[in-house]
Amino acid sequence: PKYPSREVFLGVEPDFVFSTEESAFAKEALGSQSELLKLGISSYLLPIECDRPELRPERVTMENLYQEIREIGQIFAVEQRAENLIVQLRSQLQATQQKLGKVTTKKRIFWYDSEDPPVTASNWGIPNHIIELAGGENIFKDIQEKKAWVTVNWEDVIARQPDVIVLIDANWSSAEEKRRLLKSNPAYSQLKAVQQDKFIVIGFSYTMPGIRNVAGVRQLAEALYPEKFK
Repeated sequence: PKYPSREVFLGVEPDFVFSTEESAFAKEALGSQSELLKLGISSYLLPIECDRPELRPERVTMENLYQEIREIGQIFAVEQRAENLIVQLRSQLQATQQKLGKVTTKKRIFWYDSEDPPVTASNWGIPNHIIELAGGENIFKDIQEKKAWVTVNWEDVIARQPDVIVLIDANWSSAEEKRRLLKSNPAYSQLKAVQQDKFIVIGFSYTMPGIRNVAGVRQLAEALYPEKFK
């Protein structure tokens, strides 16, 4: 549920740290990468989480995921295994895209990551790319910030009237809690998606940059367009 304390972390005498989140290297967590290196502990942070926005890609796509796999393959001298995994993921994604075919009218998605005020997906990160690959359209795709998750307000959500609400299921913000909030607040009943129970649940780990993203695309595509996957 949380990072180990620095004492517990150092107590297991790690050689290497891998993280997809910059927060792992905060002072109150494991400590900075440069501090760890002084202790003989190497580390890898997903490049899109670099603390210098100018070094981040213009937009995050599956290509960033494949590059990460390649780099980890190089670090551990298992380059061929990395390439094999990339081939598998590309093949799985292609199979989903073939089933999906051309989507003429895209379902408009409100990606509800955590509550209140709501945190959603900008057009930059992997959640937005998952929506695109699954044949949907992010209602907040106009937010151009170089960070995957952004805070918005309920007035904007209601004004944009999504067709479907994707509820992200996480330990700290369950899909059920979010559904309950949407169903119990009279203001949110203005959302047709709430009135019509147009909810899709996806686990948080499928939405973080990593090897589950391809499966996340499949889950979302099947839920949005079940007729295409019969």
